[in-house]
Amino acid sequence: IPIEDDILQFESRFESGNLARAYHTQVLAYTLHLSSDLYTVKHTQWFYFRIANTRKGKIYTFKITNLLKPDSLYNHGMQPCCFSTLENQTAQRGWHRAGFALCYFKNDHRVMHVRGDRHYYTLHFKWQAMHDNDTVYFAHCYPYTYTDLQNYITDIAMDERRAAVCRSRVLCHTLAGNVCDLLTITNFGVSQAEMAARRGVVFTARVHPGETNASWMMKGVLDFLTSNDPDAVELRNNFVFKVVPMLNPDGVIVGNYRCSLAGVDLNRIYKNTLRDLYPTIWSTKMMMQRLARDREVMLYIDLHGHSRKQNIFVYGCNHRHDPVKLLSERVFPRMVALNGPSHFSYRSSKFAVKKSKESTGRVQTWRLLNLVNTFTMEATFCGSTQGRLAGKQFRQCDFEAIGPIILDSLMDFCDPDTAKVRRHEMVKKGLDSPVCASVTLCLSACLPVWLAGWLAGWLAGWLAGWLAGWLAGWLAVCLSACLSVCVCTCARTRTCTLLSSRCVLTPSFKTCIALHSETTF
Repeated sequence: IPIEDDILQFESRFESGNLARAYHTQVLAYTLHLSSDLYTVKHTQWFYFRIANTRKGKIYTFKITNLLKPDSLYNHGMQPCCFSTLENQTAQRGWHRAGFALCYFKNDHRVMHVRGDRHYYTLHFKWQAMHDNDTVYFAHCYPYTYTDLQNYITDIAMDERRAAVCRSRVLCHTLAGNVCDLLTITNFGVSQAEMAARRGVVFTARVHPGETNASWMMKGVLDFLTSNDPDAVELRNNFVFKVVPMLNPDGVIVGNYRCSLAGVDLNRIYKNTLRDLYPTIWSTKMMMQRLARDREVMLYIDLHGHSRKQNIFVYGCNHRHDPVKLLSERVFPRMVALNGPSHFSYRSSKFAVKKSKESTGRVQTWRLLNLVNTFTMEATFCGSTQGRLAGKQFRQCDFEAIGPIILDSLMDFCDPDTAKVRRHEMVKKGLDSPVCASVTLCLSACLPVWLAGWLAGWLAGWLAGWLAGWLAGWLAVCLSACLSVCVCTCARTRTCTLLSSRCVLTPSFKTCIALHSETTF
């Protein structure tokens, strides 16, 4: 675009930037064309560019015309993210949501695809300038670049307290020669035997470079794990955390939405991984296999962003053909939902293993490590539909808040109280457990309760009317029997007959969690 007094200047030649062309089509109106992922003709969804030469009070119209998703949260209240240089200088305002008159729709342009031609889609929005000669950035979501990550890791290394519990090393180098970092977080300085007894937990993120919300969630995890919070200290005393905060540094740097420099979605090659082409995935798999040989791995979470659903939720793997593990993969997500009701949606979570997902990190970790708790955690690009955040778009701090929620849930899920662990082992054995033993006693006590109910009804019939007394006695009998049957059935068969719900016992044996029938099994 030629530089004129009243025409915006566009730029995206910076880290994670993505804008191929800009056309001045009408007064104050611009049509934008994004770069597709390198070496592909698809995967255009992430955008990040800046404008300059603004005029205060003017309303500008932007149309991004080569998007490929058939639907978008922009049709459901989502706004682009915006950063004004002058607003930041004068009012300390950082990244925020901005724009109005938003709509997302199919246009007349097509793109060649192996499954046939596909339509492009247009994002249309307007924005009003607050200052003259401002430089303003727009992005699909709050940016988090490779440089941001390197600065964060450096900050940890420079902080003596945090560096004592978090060690960084090079996991591998990418195709472009960039470092893929591996962080190990635990309380060091203990005996070899004590360290070997700790269980393992793995977090990964940013396999899809345009899903920047995954990095903000990861930041929340790392901030909490390296803090002085008593729960964080306890977690570090009981676990060894392996964290790969950015699986696709090359894609992040060049502004890709989904692929690596090989033009491949790295979350679809975990089954057949070539070391030379996909070094970060190959190295991550090797790291997890070594970890599993050294210690029990309790949890694997791969952090992602989702473009068409609200809230934060997980995709897990089911064990419907294994009666010992039946429904066990649902316990941890349910506990996350209880700890974070405004952020996490259990009802949006799914536990099917589709053929198209066979080569994802979640499914291959589940198969290779025989790990129950392996999840893809998806965060919306928009916001929440529940709790105190209902109807609000997520801010950076809201994405970060899921980190402590996940880790608090891990504390609840793996309570180090050995007595609770022993009780859990007894439950797995069946009727010998204290729960079923007490329930058996309760059921055996039902006969005297029935007789007492009849007697109470007969006596009340003489004193206060036969019908009312008979009903009161029967009510006491039925309530006792139903509660007894529900608890015993839940403990033995994991089906709560009273509540018409599925239920399982947490490993810490704290509670029986109802897993409601609305969820697809």
